[in-house]
Amino acid sequence: MTSLLSINRLKVHFPVVGGVFRRQTGAVRAVDDVTLDIAPGETLGLVGESGCGKSTLGKAIVRLCNPLSGSIHFQGHDITRANQSQIRPLRRDMQMIFQDPSESLNARHSVRAILEEPFVIHKIGNKSDRKKWVDELLDRVGLPSSAADKYSFEFSGGQRQRIGIARAIALKPKLIICDEPVSALDVSVQSQILNLMLELQREMGLAYLFIAHDLAVVKHISDRVAVMYLGKIVELAGADAIYQAPRHAYTKALLSAIPVADPMAKKQRILLEGDVPSPINPPRGSAFGHRMNHPLYEQTIDQDLFLTEIETGHFVTADPCCLSAEDYRTLSPR
Repeated sequence: MTSLLSINRLKVHFPVVGGVFRRQTGAVRAVDDVTLDIAPGETLGLVGESGCGKSTLGKAIVRLCNPLSGSIHFQGHDITRANQSQIRPLRRDMQMIFQDPSESLNARHSVRAILEEPFVIHKIGNKSDRKKWVDELLDRVGLPSSAADKYSFEFSGGQRQRIGIARAIALKPKLIICDEPVSALDVSVQSQILNLMLELQREMGLAYLFIAHDLAVVKHISDRVAVMYLGKIVELAGADAIYQAPRHAYTKALLSAIPVADPMAKKQRILLEGDVPSPINPPRGSAFGHRMNHPLYEQTIDQDLFLTEIETGHFVTADPCCLSAEDYRTLSPR
């Protein structure tokens, strides 16, 4: 199946400036050589610790920040260097749901004005059409039509996120970047929003890039999962494979931190030692091996720790610090 979104060796760096003349002294390597693809109607979960570059990758896809190198193809169009006039028509098919609905919704505008804005920008329909469409959007996300004449601050967090979802689906997109869409909500509300997103996906054939740090949430909604560490993808596989048979040491540590509902159940927790390396000055070799002070770290210095297929559809970095000896021996040659 042809990919809806294809990312190849994408890098997003932010300059660090200092000194009297404000010269660039370094760069934050937020996204560092990421390759991913998303098929139509698929949900790809993207997980990792805070600061690993997940949100920056999502913003780069919709061109809210500019890549340094690599490529982004959406529906066959190269949008890596597209200007605003070139990318605007494609934005109808590519939307974003933000983490904090209270920050992403304009408190000075009524809900009707917020939901009408996509139609106004793209010059779709007349005033009566837009009024009808707004009422339909509110109904679709489980809110009454009377909500249209209120303001976002009059609603609860879960209701505000429903408004954000309504805005994202207004133009019937094909891809939605979900940047931790439930992390700011109560646990009781999270399941309602997730079920709404799954229902909309079935109805509209949506594809999601679902960014989160809660692996239990990602398991519930994802077809495949990509694990990100310090700007790089270290493991990528189907959700079942990731949760049942993880290969990378970092993935295993993340999974061990998922709480178990049974208070009597015993679970071995993998405690991570050391500090996360700085994205301004990352290690020359295995970033996770450096954090663990692994004895094989020296072997990885200046090596390209590329993703390789260890099993059908299961990719992991060829990193001797983070794989079992057996897995490392069985990796196919590049």
